[in-house]
Amino acid sequence: EVDLEHVLVRGAELGERLQQVGTNSRRGRRACSAEDGCVLLRCRHGGTCACAAGTRKKDMLLLACFMGTGDARADDMLGPAALDHAARQPAYGGNVAEDLIVGGTDTSSVTIEWAMSELLRNPDALAKATEELDRVIGRERLVTEGDIPNLPYMEAVVKEAMRLHPVTPLLAPRLSREDASMGGYDVPAGTLVFVNVWAIGRDPAVWGDAPSEFRPERFVGSSLDVKGQDFELLPFGSGRRMCPGIGLGLKMVQLILANLVHGFAWRLPDGMVKEELSMEEKFGLSMPRMVPLEAVPEPRLPAHLYAGP
Repeated sequence: EVDLEHVLVRGAELGERLQQVGTNSRRGRRACSAEDGCVLLRCRHGGTCACAAGTRKKDMLLLACFMGTGDARADDMLGPAALDHAARQPAYGGNVAEDLIVGGTDTSSVTIEWAMSELLRNPDALAKATEELDRVIGRERLVTEGDIPNLPYMEAVVKEAMRLHPVTPLLAPRLSREDASMGGYDVPAGTLVFVNVWAIGRDPAVWGDAPSEFRPERFVGSSLDVKGQDFELLPFGSGRRMCPGIGLGLKMVQLILANLVHGFAWRLPDGMVKEELSMEEKFGLSMPRMVPLEAVPEPRLPAHLYAGP
């Protein structure tokens, strides 16, 4: 069961922005800081900001809704990227192809880059994945889509990478259609809600000790999946607004990552040890690496397998 405190924004990322919202408030109400752990409500009816104490210091629930009053604080809170996306929605039909291409390629490549980063930082996991591929696939061919169900450890690697590094850390926003109460909080109709899957994926109450460590073994023999039925793991979201490209995206990530690991022996550049590999994230609508990954591949299969069609 996922704690309500983990539905929305972890304070560290948006605390600064929230402080600005509180400072600019014409009514003099203070917005909560990143350390407070609170609920920030913006109601379209009253148009005020209100804070309520929460039970965690590091996590907070942020419930924001457009008030229709022209208040610039909505712009400050959501940021230019989200507002630009929203502004394009009336012309949705003309941007469908662009959204599908950009969204599908960027999210898959970011996930693969994070998975490779974690494998390079965890040589034991990389060795286990390589051993499974050699045992199941052999060294005379590449991995095909039909091989994926026979590679449980590689599937676990992908799930663990998606748990630690969800490509859209806040998923797509939801809007409450009616008044509701959850966990002692009143959520008015018209509230814009973001689900913080980044925080859920690192919650010790869900994942036990050392939730920030990369351990694919968590998923070996486990029924937990990424298809929206297990709320502990929601990289694609859930319900009617989950990612429509989950089928293709998941297969692409699994197949490309499996062939990268199977086809090459990977190492970090000369002079770099695994502890020096930066894992800093660049926070935004997606969450890529702050510094692009650099690694050295060495072919490990027969030369003819690398030739073009």
